[in-house]
Parts: sequence; structure tokens; C-alpha cells
Amino acid sequence: MLDFYEQMLLIRRFEEKAGQLYGLGLIGGFCHLYIGQEAVVTGLQSAINPGKDSVITGYRDHGHMLACGIDPNIVMAELTGRASGISKGKGGSMHMFSVEHGFYGGHGIVGAQVSLGTGLAFAHKYKEDGGVCLAYFGDGASNQGQVYESFNMAELWQLPVIFVIENNQYAMGTSVNRSSAEDQLYRRGESFRIPGVQVDGMDVLAVRGAVEEVLKDVRSGGGPVLMELKTYRYRGHSMSDPAKYRSRDEVQDVREKSDPIERLKAALLKQGVAEEDLKAMDKKVRKTVMEAADFAEESPEPELSELYTDVLVEQY
Repeated sequence: MLDFYEQMLLIRRFEEKAGQLYGLGLIGGFCHLYIGQEAVVTGLQSAINPGKDSVITGYRDHGHMLACGIDPNIVMAELTGRASGISKGKGGSMHMFSVEHGFYGGHGIVGAQVSLGTGLAFAHKYKEDGGVCLAYFGDGASNQGQVYESFNMAELWQLPVIFVIENNQYAMGTSVNRSSAEDQLYRRGESFRIPGVQVDGMDVLAVRGAVEEVLKDVRSGGGPVLMELKTYRYRGHSMSDPAKYRSRDEVQDVREKSDPIERLKAALLKQGVAEEDLKAMDKKVRKTVMEAADFAEESPEPELSELYTDVLVEQY
């Protein structure tokens, strides 16, 4: 549980710092923060096998990378467009990538990663490597046509993929019940015979418990499973979104009643963990994030010659 707490703190503090750097003009382009949703990736990715399983997601991807165990320094460097970034400063916020960590993006096209994740699952099955793909997408992307094409192929070929809907309640500024005729998103796979599970995505222990059971089924050849994680983002869709489509009271109510970090903190204190130890952990995490920001700011920008590298795959 302490590992979960530290991981969620790292994501929260990292994203808070990223927001600050964006405000200072050190991060350009779009920037989608993961604040509020930390329990989802922490619970799910703590259960997978690093080096064997694969992860793919959309543009709100910083938390997923940190949960993959990727160095915060090179993630922050990428956000600020530096040569030392994990994508050499070319990926920015939305297009980070690390084959070494089994992280296949970071994708800016809504829903496009779902078909790619299905392809990753096909590769796992074809190679017989025992891997499972976690294909993340949001409630907005759940209405995209290619998602259903992916469902069909995954079930038809019994692929080892967990389709993860991070239902943070809003697709940009449109709430789920305004955009979806079926707002119980875990049911979306029923016509393809894909079982669905709905989980409290603000409770990291519930997430971990649910995915352990799902992974057993998928790894044993049971085919795809759809998981809906009901969560909430505290910030706007992106840094340019003032989020006027919801009230401050709504956000504050979720923070007070359901914040994933505070919920786990309460459980830890109840188990006898000293509050001073938790404060020390937060201090350690803040230092890590500050060092990542310093590393990014001190790193050089890419050379102009880098503009033409990694454009085409020269050999397979």
C-alpha cells in the first residue's frame, strides 16, 4: 500500500509541476494533466509484468509513463522539448514512447490507440510470449467506430487485451450522459461477447483487486475483457480549458469525498502508519519532481539536424 501511495503522489506532484512549467511557457503545445485519476494507472500497472506486457494510451499519458517506471527526468525533459527527453524532444506531451518499458504511446488521435493496442495483443498471441496489452482510452473515445472494430477482432481472435475505459466523466466539455446513449460503458462489449467490469477508479485497492482477477482470465486464454474505471479529472481537458461546463462545487465535492490519495492515506493511517512517515514520503517525492524540472530546464534543445532523424523506418 505504501508503494501505491508513493506512486500516486509522484504522479500528482509531477503533474502539478508540469502545470506550473506550462504556465511559465516552458512547455509548448497541448498538455493534458492526469490529476485526480492517479489510482487507475497505479492499480492497473502494479499488476502487470514489466518487460512482458504492453501499455498504450491516448494523449493524457504522463501518469502512464511514470507508472511504467520511466525516469521522471526524461519524461519532464520530453515535455519541455529537450534532446534528453524520452522521444528526443520530438514527442512532447502527447507522443512519448518507450519500447524498452513496453510503453507504445501517447497518441493524439482520439481512439486511434485502441486498434493499435489490439495489434499489440495480436503480436503477443502470435509470438506466444504470454504478454497482455492494456489499451487505455477515455469515455469520449468509447464512441469512436474503430473501437468497435477492435472489439470485434479481439473477440474473434481471442486476443490477450484488456480494454480500459478511463471514464473521467467528461469528453473535453461534454459529459458522458450527454454524449452516450449507454452511459454504463462497461457494457459496450456485450454485443461482441466481451465481458465487462465496472470499478471505482478512485480506489487504488479496488482497481488492483479487480485487475488481478481480469489478468488471470486473459492470461489463461479467455480473450479480451473490458474494464470501465470510473474516475474524475480535477483540471480542464487540457491546460487551455477553463472547464466552465462544470461548477467549482462539483470538483470540490469529488476532492473532499473521493480523492484517491486521501482515501489511501486514511487507510494507511488506520493501519498504524505514522503521519510523519507519509509527510516524509511526500517531501521525497517533491524533491524528485523538482530535480526532474531542473534536469529538464538545464538540458539542451535538440540540434537542428535532429529534424530529419527518425522520420522513416529504414529497416525492419
